[in-house]
Amino acid sequence: MTFYNALQMDPAILKAKIAQCDTAAEKRFYWIAMALRSLLIVGFAVVFISGLARLFGQDNTPLAVALFCILLGIRFVNFEYCMGDSLVTLAAALAILLFTPTAVAVAPPYLAIPLHFVSFFLLLYMTTQKPELGNGGLYSFAYVYLTGNPVFGEALARRTMMAVVGYLLCAIILYRKHRHAHGEVRFHHVLQRFDLRNIVHLWQFRMALGVSLVLTAGRFFGIERFMWMGFACASLLCEYPYSDSFTTRFWQRIVGVFAGSGAYLIIYLITPDFLHFLLGPLGGLCLGFCRDYRYKTAFNCFGALMLATGIYGLGNAVVLRITDTILGVLFALVFTFLFQKLVSQRIRGNACKES
Repeated sequence: MTFYNALQMDPAILKAKIAQCDTAAEKRFYWIAMALRSLLIVGFAVVFISGLARLFGQDNTPLAVALFCILLGIRFVNFEYCMGDSLVTLAAALAILLFTPTAVAVAPPYLAIPLHFVSFFLLLYMTTQKPELGNGGLYSFAYVYLTGNPVFGEALARRTMMAVVGYLLCAIILYRKHRHAHGEVRFHHVLQRFDLRNIVHLWQFRMALGVSLVLTAGRFFGIERFMWMGFACASLLCEYPYSDSFTTRFWQRIVGVFAGSGAYLIIYLITPDFLHFLLGPLGGLCLGFCRDYRYKTAFNCFGALMLATGIYGLGNAVVLRITDTILGVLFALVFTFLFQKLVSQRIRGNACKES
């Protein structure tokens, strides 16, 4: 294996290879690859996100973050149909991410739920034919993050221009990496296969409904940083294969947020003020070594809390992060229980099948 190929691997794969190594030199090879991979991703993130934010305004940084994640993911995972339809799908997905957050922000609550549901379900249905490949988590993160950071007027115009630039970059990568894949499959073939007895479509339906409800509830009750509730809820609902029980992930999320928020608090207090801006990148670097959900949850807190500390102050930001996460995972548990009782059993019957 070349060093370049090792750089393309997920930390879980690299750690599995380290466990199989017989010599110290082989282990060192993979550890160096993992460390350099993490450094390169964080470095590219800083340059890419800060560059777009400088061009299109700091208030549009959330879309820059979403585009960065999509850019990384689209290198490895396509939409499972022909290139022409895939390019149209990419444009439609970015249009949803661009305009739905603004529309929902001004819509009354009774319209917010159907608007969220239709938009988010379409986003999942278009982009996530195989949830196990990770597109569901990627686009749900983008949707929730942008819903929590809507813009209006001139800022929306600048965000639209950023989306066009992002589309061109992602489309080039999509075409170069996947132009020969699924050439005979059209999007209308995917539409014709829709069936809620199909386990993938049921997963998409449940996730779209759950995230729609939690985001609307967070906004309706005026919960600060309600998108953190959305992240926590979506992280449980996006687990695939489809399951009506995610107790393990529920506790891992809670343990992770307490550990990550506590670690951030301690490091923030013991480091000089001029180093605080490095806490976000530090969390990103550590994520490059993680394969366990608890640790990913913990280190994800660093970037989120670094931004929130400037708005709410250190103590309030930490309390908000923990509280919103607990509310989000509790909502997911209750929602899943009710979904199974009221909807899933009737839809699925005994006919669930893999797509």
